[in-house]
Amino acid sequence: MTKSELIRGYETEIAYQKHMLENLGRWMTLFLAVTSLGFLLIYFFNKHIILLILGFVLMISGSIGMLLFGYGIYHGKKNVAKVIDDFETKLQSF
Repeated sequence: MTKSELIRGYETEIAYQKHMLENLGRWMTLFLAVTSLGFLLIYFFNKHIILLILGFVLMISGSIGMLLFGYGIYHGKKNVAKVIDDFETKLQSF
């Protein structure tokens, strides 16, 4: 493996992982919107039992989704940092 192939491979991998982190951020925003919608349903339609239950379901599922994707973003950022560190280490060894 040549140095240029190594550089190209790592740059591709780093760019791909950063793109996937952006996608996770978009999902996080979507779940924030779902949680907010659930909160609004709970707040404004507390007299209608169906909408109240729907609001609680949306709020709970949105919160769980935010926790899940936040966890993925956290570990994804750590993984990108590890890949960059490994890339720098391998570049120094060439």
